[in-house]
Amino acid sequence: MPDVGEGLTEAEILKWYVQPGDTVADGQVVCEVETAKAAVELPSPFDGVVHELLFPEGTTVDVGQVIISVNVGGDAPAEAPAAPAAAPAPAAPVPAAEESEPQGRQPVLVGYGVAATSTKRRPRKGATAGSAAVPEQAAAAIQGELNGHGGVATATRPLAKPPVRKLAKDLGVDLATVTPTGPDGIITREDVHAAAAPAVEAPAPVVEAPAPVSAPAVVPAPAVSADARETRIPIKGVRKATAAAMVGSAFTAPHVTEFVTFDITRTMKLVEELKSDKDMAGLRVNPLLLIAKAVLVAAKRNPDINTAWDEANQEIVLKHYVNLGIAAATPRGLIVPNIKDAHAQTLPELSKSLSELVATAREGKTTPAAMQGGTFTITNVGVFGVDTGTPILNPGESAILAVGAIKLQPWVHKGKVKPRQVTTLALSFDHRLVDGELGSKFLADVAAILEQPKRLITWS
Repeated sequence: MPDVGEGLTEAEILKWYVQPGDTVADGQVVCEVETAKAAVELPSPFDGVVHELLFPEGTTVDVGQVIISVNVGGDAPAEAPAAPAAAPAPAAPVPAAEESEPQGRQPVLVGYGVAATSTKRRPRKGATAGSAAVPEQAAAAIQGELNGHGGVATATRPLAKPPVRKLAKDLGVDLATVTPTGPDGIITREDVHAAAAPAVEAPAPVVEAPAPVSAPAVVPAPAVSADARETRIPIKGVRKATAAAMVGSAFTAPHVTEFVTFDITRTMKLVEELKSDKDMAGLRVNPLLLIAKAVLVAAKRNPDINTAWDEANQEIVLKHYVNLGIAAATPRGLIVPNIKDAHAQTLPELSKSLSELVATAREGKTTPAAMQGGTFTITNVGVFGVDTGTPILNPGESAILAVGAIKLQPWVHKGKVKPRQVTTLALSFDHRLVDGELGSKFLADVAAILEQPKRLITWS
């Protein structure tokens, strides 16, 4: 079981897409696992025939344990994955072309390696002739394992993670012709798309394309008491991670919550106007979009709200970027993916990012990387008809904004009581980082922008 996210120690096998005796190709998805953060598909690092599935569906497996063995080239079964650090370099020079399975080589399923070992990538070295090239070839062979592909190690093989290889295969792109832009010469999805765009080729036929599932295929049956009055459900996956994070946050950061109720009628009118704007054609426009934009503008006016507490170094980290988290309820539990560098996005770009984030979360395909590095979170409890709440901070962040339901209420407007659309915002913040004045100013600014949305322009 590879480490599919930073710091994860276990994952549950949701579904096997292959069975013993099936032929698999390098990069082909063989199973889906659920970590504490997301559901992830694991590709095979080998070309060969499945020899054995070592764990059934529904089993929770520790990182580093072997979960599948594959016969490659008719040899003994190749096991995947184990700790990459355990793979020694060959004791004597052996030509790579003659070595189908170097002794001790244990490729991993995805390109992260096991968390307990040091698996940082080194810059790729070019191939050279003669025996002097053996150390470089050995290093390239080990690096190939860390990048998630095993088998024959060649110095000329492009560096790319298995999902990127599969994308290239689907689009009919030869990775050897792609110019890499990722760190250490890694080919990214964007590189593959860029290479495919000018070619205008039909996608290459896919040998196997198992349909992903959005819910666990096999879940252990909850234990029902003898009198059927109670049911016990195992705590694992996203629920387990959420529980640990919330307990840690509640008992680490001193929470303070402030509330503001205000007239949001003008923002609701702007939402309707933007729906017919040609610049927003084909994009989803809703109140959350403008609330998110208001948060970004208010954070620019109150930059100290966007901070983190570094306990280890006893430092306050002021972040000059906003990775905006959006709390999302999914079949697997609550997750908080975030929009990277949301502060730099235009309104149309922010709308597209929000739509993609929500759609991916609903499909259960949010990656661990999408849930890391958040700096500020919005949780929209109003969609459930709730007026407001006292949200708990996402670990590592200094504040979270809860958005309540927008309701038609009697409100004093221009000296007269009129029906107006009203909502309540609740801001929880870490009192170690944010004092009452700063929290109040930030919350008041968000409300002021939504009361008079022209401030999105005048305060930007």
